[in-house]
Amino acid sequence: MPKLATICYVDNGKELLLLHRNKKPNDVHQGKWIGVGGKMEQGETPEECAIREIKEETGLDVVNPRLRGIITFPEFTPDQDWYTYVFHAKEFSGQVKDCDEGTLEWVAYDQVELKPTWQGDMVFVNWILEDAPFFSAKFTYIDKHLIDQSVVFYP
Repeated sequence: MPKLATICYVDNGKELLLLHRNKKPNDVHQGKWIGVGGKMEQGETPEECAIREIKEETGLDVVNPRLRGIITFPEFTPDQDWYTYVFHAKEFSGQVKDCDEGTLEWVAYDQVELKPTWQGDMVFVNWILEDAPFFSAKFTYIDKHLIDQSVVFYP
């Protein structure tokens, strides 16, 4: 059964809020800097999931997260395809809190690519920052190495 998830990039106008995954044991994202998000719950829309996950992981209340694309990650975890809804959030309130999955940090746009992350993440983060059209992409990894990627942009 495929896994459904969200990933969201909270944006304060000059920086993205990234999560350095450095606290969870046996974390597939261990050591990576990624957006916040997680698995969708039963009956939840992608938007509801993004808003809930952002609140749980950061303490921020997000309004109107913008769905920017959908990514397929074939067999990202053993025998599991992941389908991930990618959001960009510019409207939020509250204060960032400690996260039990890692360390949260506001990272300047021009510094994001300097943080260790998945190869594919830098590709779609750039699409978000460039305000590219809605996308449907596929990133294929083997042994944590990006081996193939494809995308279709929709005007």
